[in-house]
Amino acid sequence: MYSTWQKLIAEFIGTFALIFFGAGAVCTDQYLHGAGGLGLLGIALAHGLAIAIMVSALGHISGGHFNPAVTIGFWVTKRVNTIDTVLYWVAQVAGATAAAFLLKVIVPEETWRTVALGVPELARDFPRWAAMALEGVTTFFLVLVVFATAVDEKGAFKSIAGFGIGLTITLGILVAGPLTGAALNPARAFGPALAATHWANHGVYWVGPLAGGFLAGLLYDSLFLKKP
Repeated sequence: MYSTWQKLIAEFIGTFALIFFGAGAVCTDQYLHGAGGLGLLGIALAHGLAIAIMVSALGHISGGHFNPAVTIGFWVTKRVNTIDTVLYWVAQVAGATAAAFLLKVIVPEETWRTVALGVPELARDFPRWAAMALEGVTTFFLVLVVFATAVDEKGAFKSIAGFGIGLTITLGILVAGPLTGAALNPARAFGPALAATHWANHGVYWVGPLAGGFLAGLLYDSLFLKKP
């Protein structure tokens, strides 16, 4: 049994890795732009692989949330109490912020400023309501997969949870990336936004993912985990 501090440190490290490698890939794509860059698929894979590896490495300690939207799904189904939920959020946001500030120090200024440290942004003329819906739907499927692979004892083996969750993030970015930046995670948006002081449409990346995570947790728990 792991202590609360051990769980919070695991959440910090996992979220740190997501932002460092995910937002870092956005910066690298910009840096290599003249040489072809990484492209959308490369950026999507960087995020997906980061989460797949961290869930596989640390999921047995903290549950491998690394995302306030996942944690709210556990909260609404009473798998995490309110105090632990807040502590998880603090650890996740702190990890994201630390990674973003480290990237700010490491990456050339002209590169990170051009992409605002990988802060997700809305496509031109893409409405906020549509952005919240897209972020909500993609996060819904992410949290649904978390419950199906990492929570449901009757579901897929937990050993593949990281793989399934990582692929879901990759798919979400491939679809939503060009339109919303595809945060699917409030911490993913917050850390780079704080470091780059770039807050445009920031509320989209809290409202959409938290609503999607809330509904996914509630739905899976009610339909598939409750005993008839």
